[in-house]
Amino acid sequence: MKIKIYTVGGTIDKIYFDEKSAYEVGEPRIGEILQEAHVNLGFEIASILHKDSLDMTDDDRQKVYDTITADKNRYIVITHGTDTMIETALKLKTIPDKVMVLTGSMEPARFKSSDAAFNIGCAVTAVQIAKPGVYIAMNGRIFEADKVRKNLDKNWFEPN
Repeated sequence: MKIKIYTVGGTIDKIYFDEKSAYEVGEPRIGEILQEAHVNLGFEIASILHKDSLDMTDDDRQKVYDTITADKNRYIVITHGTDTMIETALKLKTIPDKVMVLTGSMEPARFKSSDAAFNIGCAVTAVQIAKPGVYIAMNGRIFEADKVRKNLDKNWFEPN
């Protein structure tokens, strides 16, 4: 089994940018996270975008859709910003015969307290065992794309 990993940006890849506590999306960290975890299955990483998900447009989502549709791999993990992750997941729902898992983090992967590594581990596991469809791996849970919401007050994902 080979997993294709696509990155589109979001908090998971944010880096400290200046002394005013501003952040910008940096280079993807998922390869480093998987290597540190001694993941021993085949994977390939490619970037589609480097954007905060709040800045994503319909054209950006179409680019993600077109890229995933054209990819011959069946098992896809996508790192994405959490604010509009569900919108992108719903856009991908019409792609048949692929297992697609979106994940991200509430804090940048570079932070010691980040949930990034845990969420990536959940996504990599989910993509191996789930049936074809689109899922979101966040907060230790695997959600179907149309059965999840982000609870802003609690800062987590939960069933809708």
